[in-house]
Amino acid sequence: MTMIVFGGITLAALIFSFVKSTSRTGDSLKKALAMGKSMGPQIISVLLVISLLLALLDQELIQAVLGTDNELFNSSMGALIGSVTIIPGIIAFPLSKELLINGAGYMAVAAFITTLTMVGIATSPIERSSFGLKFTLYRNSASFVLAIIIALIMGVLL
Repeated sequence: MTMIVFGGITLAALIFSFVKSTSRTGDSLKKALAMGKSMGPQIISVLLVISLLLALLDQELIQAVLGTDNELFNSSMGALIGSVTIIPGIIAFPLSKELLINGAGYMAVAAFITTLTMVGIATSPIERSSFGLKFTLYRNSASFVLAIIIALIMGVLL
């Protein structure tokens, strides 16, 4: 239903733009098509990576590691996995949705996605060489604690 509403709004705006200036609307559509063509391989690769990850991780494993049976354990696992994983946001956000669909709990997914974006264990050697060991440890520790707090809040709200 939401897609129909957004599609209708988009179509109405396109018609309005076309009536207002046919040439500018045509130029914009050509640019949008060119951008879509250049992004096509990236979008397909994102879908392939998500499909591959979901094929490798069966629903029982997702529920055991990130499910809702033991929120503390599952959130800790989500936080640990997110801390050591390097996944671009464009892949991580759709993956998180699929994890929820396959039985992961909201707190665990919130911990996963928050630590994924805030904590960088895998990238800490680079950070350490630029900012020093003390800064790297403080930043990652503070980010991990804040990520757990965010996951707890999300668990209460959702």
